[in-house]
Amino acid sequence: MDTIKTIEWKDDKVIMLDQRKLPSEEVYSTCEDYLCVAHAIKNMVVRGAPAIGVAAAMGAALGAMGIGVDDFDKFYAKFSSICERLGETRPTAVNLFWALDRMKKCALDNRELPLNKIVDMLKALAIKIYDEDIESNVMIGRYGQVLFRDGMSVLTHCNAGGLATAGYGTALGVIYAANDSGKRIHVFADETRPRLQGAQLTAWELQKHGIEVTVIADTMAGHIMKKGKIDACIVGADRIASNGDVANKIGTYQVAVLAQYHDIPFYVAAPLSTIDPKLASGADIPIEERDTKEVTHIGSMQITPDYVDVINPAFDVTPADLITAIITDRGILEAPFDKSISKIFSA
Repeated sequence: MDTIKTIEWKDDKVIMLDQRKLPSEEVYSTCEDYLCVAHAIKNMVVRGAPAIGVAAAMGAALGAMGIGVDDFDKFYAKFSSICERLGETRPTAVNLFWALDRMKKCALDNRELPLNKIVDMLKALAIKIYDEDIESNVMIGRYGQVLFRDGMSVLTHCNAGGLATAGYGTALGVIYAANDSGKRIHVFADETRPRLQGAQLTAWELQKHGIEVTVIADTMAGHIMKKGKIDACIVGADRIASNGDVANKIGTYQVAVLAQYHDIPFYVAAPLSTIDPKLASGADIPIEERDTKEVTHIGSMQITPDYVDVINPAFDVTPADLITAIITDRGILEAPFDKSISKIFSA
């Protein structure tokens, strides 16, 4: 299956598919400096935890190219501030910080080299993080597709496909791998308010790859499950705590509750880089609050009265006891997740 070009390093520029324009337009945004990349992450030109990590690494490499000093300590101080600025864009997705930590470590580990060599190494590492993400997504697909049989109907929430990664997908990557192995999978895609990533992105992506998809309003999930139309649920993740609690797009938690009530397996698909072993539980995961206009408006049209109170958390946390399995690039993790996660990190 051809991968979607979500993000690309080309001629020392970062080129990103502007996901805000989909599905009506396929428009690419070009960034020549790290501030442009930071703006693109913050404003969801690029989104999805793995893709954000790749974008941050490439943004850091762009920043390193423009520092222009001849002393490592000065270089590293400026490079650290660049990474800090990129890290301020989206607080929940741990892949962002994982990628930036790798970039900073690369600079420190090679401090004895000429600065132009360090910059070249940072560029190479950013491209390597991109390549690794596609490889890990393919492995997630290979491991996860065995859980799905021909003819199943699967519910997903938000978008965890090629658009949320370097180009293949986590949750949707599992669907693609199942499809490639000859299994027919029908996907029910929650619209995923308030930004409608399911209706706009997941539906576009699945249709592009020839996967049968039905879009439903978020409030329909329980009804569809009760009708016996859902065989399994699969979602991505933005951060996973060491006990298996999962932060994902707002609305994921209620899907998991409904799935357990209807005895439907609920799977999470994510690379190992999305697991944050430093966090004991989901209670420690920072939850991003976004602009209330995402709730009060659809596009430019206001749908609420003036001056009403609005909250807009971008993510919620699904407790580990609602999750059937976590599909990673290193294999399928099962409960108790604290033990399976600890084991996979110590392997």
